[in-house]
Amino acid sequence: MQTFDLDLLRTFVAVADQRTFAGAGRHTGRSQAAVSQQMQRLEAQVGLPLFSRQGRHKRLTEHGAKLLRYARDMLSLNDDAARALGESDMHGSLRIGSPHDVADTLLPPILEQIARSAPRLRLEIDVGRSPFLMEALHRGEIDMTLSTRHDRSLQGLVLRSSPTVWVCASQYVHAREQPLPLILIDEPSIFRRLAIEALDRARVPWKQAYLSSNLIGVKAAIRANLGVTARSMELLGPDMRVLGERDGLPKLPDVTYYLWIRPNTVNPLVRQAFDLLSRAGRYAPVAAVG
Repeated sequence: MQTFDLDLLRTFVAVADQRTFAGAGRHTGRSQAAVSQQMQRLEAQVGLPLFSRQGRHKRLTEHGAKLLRYARDMLSLNDDAARALGESDMHGSLRIGSPHDVADTLLPPILEQIARSAPRLRLEIDVGRSPFLMEALHRGEIDMTLSTRHDRSLQGLVLRSSPTVWVCASQYVHAREQPLPLILIDEPSIFRRLAIEALDRARVPWKQAYLSSNLIGVKAAIRANLGVTARSMELLGPDMRVLGERDGLPKLPDVTYYLWIRPNTVNPLVRQAFDLLSRAGRYAPVAAVG
């Protein structure tokens, strides 16, 4: 029976996440040539092609996608065992912030990974708006936070890039000949800025139909058929739909969700939890800018 090399699987997961050998090399601290050689060895070991080329990127084959699911589980189990026998004496409290729109999508796997590796650690969750969570992080009121905001003074992991879309209720009737009724959240808001800039650039008339101080109010306005808002795909529910270019609305840029900590944090648990998530292989470190 085949025995998998966990080191090869760890690099394989990095290639799947980064989509290039060069990106996986940066993530794992190897050269592009070394990553290529490792993937050749893994394909020889498996006896099946794991990647196909899509432009400059590597696309998983059907066999590669199947192996990826097992590889993540095997690496997670291996790392959990290593921590259980070694450094898993983490106890105390860790304060984590999350925006409302990803509190039930991106946050749970992070909490699960930390809780599995450090069951004695008490997790305190603060769900709020991204700019205010970032301010709380800088003040030391929370230890780490998910956010769409990039901050070069912090240390972070890239969690996911998500399309920004025009969201309305599933029963909403879009009238192209009338100014677009916008559902907006008050400042500061990256989605408010993206919406207004895109509409003004495309010379699409709009009006403010509803203003809220939080995402709960935005969702209520959407479901009440009061208009349209710009948010990441994470917001979409079964009672909502997406408008697009065929409806006369401009394309919106993707947003990236990060997990941030303060590099000079005095709480050693923060560093241990961050390193734990980084080594798990699911998330890439934020690349240095400038």
